Amino acid sequence: MLTRRVIVCLDVRGGRVVKGVQFEGLRDVGDPAELAARYEQQGADEITLLDIDASADARSTLLDVARRTAEQLFIPLTVGGGIRSADDVGRVLRAGADKVSLNTAAVARPETLTEASERFGAQCVVASIDAKQENGSRWTVWTHGGRVKTSLDAREWAAECVGRGAGEILLTSIDRDGSRAGYDVSLTRAVVDAVSVPVIASGGAGTAADCSAVLRDGGADAALVAGIVHDRVTTVQDIKAELARAGLPVRVASL
Repeated sequence: MLTRRVIVCLDVRGGRVVKGVQFEGLRDVGDPAELAARYEQQGADEITLLDIDASADARSTLLDVARRTAEQLFIPLTVGGGIRSADDVGRVLRAGADKVSLNTAAVARPETLTEASERFGAQCVVASIDAKQENGSRWTVWTHGGRVKTSLDAREWAAECVGRGAGEILLTSIDRDGSRAGYDVSLTRAVVDAVSVPVIASGGAGTAADCSAVLRDGGADAALVAGIVHDRVTTVQDIKAELARAGLPVRVASL
């Protein structure tokens, strides 16, 4: 069984880490570089930095923030937000990111995924999918930081993203985002079953047990957390201890 990952997400607005509920009601949490270093020390397997207003504001992601954060890390860093082309992907990678996340740009022009994958490798390309539930078992894709609804089905779109070159899926349940009610395990399982690449589950972590559930029952390869570690409800170490108790293989940090 592959090692399961715990990834800490830093949602950035104006150069600061923020957190909200269902992408709204944002509050300041701290400096991205400082927080990234703290979570790496706690044992996080990766850091994801998302410039949450870049696509909605039609501007480029904050390369200086990405660069400053990357300088603090030895673990992989994924950066997303406002990335509109393969050239933008290259700029973010040169700023120190290991992977680049695309959401709005991929929906607007799916060829961007293929171009980025061909130039930099599928392992660098993360297709980020923000989904809301509709009519029971259907989940619809939203873009522009959860502001714009599309007609895309999340499962079908995930499969298309992989077919176009994405090496990983970052799947966020907008319904569960910031709720601390647990991940949407059904959504996660539906997408996991539709693709052949790793799926990162995001949105709804309230306890370490929630992470265990989405990895075990949802089939996710990684659990992304934010608010529960920002607010010190739990720590990365405690989450990993819970995963180990559940029989899930995890990397043990040497603190």
